[in-house]
Amino acid sequence: MTKLNKKDIINALESIAVYLEIKGENSFKVSAYRKAANALERDERPLDKIDDPAKLPGIGKGTATVIQELTTTGESSLLNELRKELPPGLLPLLKLPGLGGKKIGKLYNELDVVDAESLRKACEEKRVQVLPGFGEKTEEKILAALNASGKRPERLPLAVVIPVAEVIIDRLKEMNGIEQFDIAGSFRRTMETVKDLDFIIATDDPTGVGEQLVSMANIAAVSGHGETKISMELQFDDLVVPVDFRLVKKHEFVTTLHHFTGSKEHNVAMRQRAKEKGEKISEYGVEIEETGKIATFDSEKSFFHHFGLHEIPPQVREGKDEITLFEQQDYPFIDVQDIRADLHMHTTWSDGADSIEDMVEACRRLGYEYMAITDHSRYLRVANGLSPDRLKRQHDHIRTLNEQLPDFTIFTGVEMDILPDGTLDYEDDLLKEIDFVIASIHSAFQQNKETIMKRLQTAMENPYVAMVAHPTGRVIGRRDGYPVDMEKLIKMAAETDTILELNANPNRLDLSAEWVKAAQAAGAAIAINTDAHRLDWLRHMSVGVKTGIRGWLKKQTVVNTWSAEKLRKFLQQKR
Repeated sequence: MTKLNKKDIINALESIAVYLEIKGENSFKVSAYRKAANALERDERPLDKIDDPAKLPGIGKGTATVIQELTTTGESSLLNELRKELPPGLLPLLKLPGLGGKKIGKLYNELDVVDAESLRKACEEKRVQVLPGFGEKTEEKILAALNASGKRPERLPLAVVIPVAEVIIDRLKEMNGIEQFDIAGSFRRTMETVKDLDFIIATDDPTGVGEQLVSMANIAAVSGHGETKISMELQFDDLVVPVDFRLVKKHEFVTTLHHFTGSKEHNVAMRQRAKEKGEKISEYGVEIEETGKIATFDSEKSFFHHFGLHEIPPQVREGKDEITLFEQQDYPFIDVQDIRADLHMHTTWSDGADSIEDMVEACRRLGYEYMAITDHSRYLRVANGLSPDRLKRQHDHIRTLNEQLPDFTIFTGVEMDILPDGTLDYEDDLLKEIDFVIASIHSAFQQNKETIMKRLQTAMENPYVAMVAHPTGRVIGRRDGYPVDMEKLIKMAAETDTILELNANPNRLDLSAEWVKAAQAAGAAIAINTDAHRLDWLRHMSVGVKTGIRGWLKKQTVVNTWSAEKLRKFLQQKR
């Protein structure tokens, strides 16, 4: 049985409401499930502390029964039944602008729309615009959105591809005949977007391994199946990811991995270095031109050492100055083992899926020494933001937990909104009682650069604001963020001792690597945080650290590699 957290159950209730709406059920029934979802969201307790959901205002006996079934069995018979009754192609239509459950229900019941293709046909035949509540402009917008969604992007955001890479890695671990494998390409270099996934596999049985590869689940197409390379497309729902598998001998593995990791510019620079030694690099080894012998290596470290270099991390193989630098010395990059805390996360008190206690235990299991609980402030109502009274109650609870954990520290915190008018969501009298105050922009992205910068300046000049989170507000592949003068922001951060966040969520990676580099050069302090809204997001720390490496980030720049005491002193200086 899959154990569901509170957020999973809220999502299930909302899905039931949408399905009922599509079916055309009466509005009271639909509303009951939405109210139940909202009631659970508003209650700050974790699931295991809510013994009877029916006692919560907004939850009736019927919806309470569904919640209890979801809690005890991990699924809902009602939701399963609704999924069977309705075509699976209807729910993805919710992603289209202007389409909610009610409108999709009209399309389904009156025009027999069952998926994107049948909706496209109905729009092209001008049948949608005559439905009540739609009109010609709505029809045009739907058709434009369908045409845009039908185009496969040339590059996919890293966040979209990570789960696919993890599925493939798990499958390769189970296959027979594979001696060693690794992922290469732009994914290994932690680029923000990737064109495809490249796997290098060492094997003495390319035929047997190849047969297992082309027998995998989720294959949409196989475009090449040779002894040394297999190319295919894997499909997960509406996501299609091109994947290449290169099959090599064990002794060729390291040079093949280096070659296909890239970048192209880095490989050109390495080939030039080899040429100066009278050698030639290929994906199969290093040819010593004088003797014709091929040198191979048991690790990338020994490969780089052969050319008089310290090992160069994949993230900085850009063909710029990395070869010159690594000839002279190693570089003190941040390492995931250096991280001693995560300073940005959310719990069931706002829009997180798990309790404070669960987040604390997870951070302790990761080997952290301290952490901060930073639920949303009151302005963000959609995220069940905390009123001053609720925030105080939460912090009293955290202080009680701290007394029970002599070997671990939980900072009281909050992610506070910088409001559209430039003011902060809480008064200083409240902020001064909080250990770690984050300031963030979540609204009015359309404001001009000057107004946005004034909002950020107000936050940074406040003595109680420790950090600005996800400083540009971007979401990779979906949203550019608000207009920011990054040079000015970095300068203000350094002058006011305000920490800038490298948000490790792979959808954000904000600050980006280029601005991480600039911030470090300007003397600004940086924190790498996951912004976790559920336990499994805490593992995104490694993605954030790799992005930091892309920005040449050093351990000493990152405040959550410091001791809790050193960080407190840093924060106190600003106050």
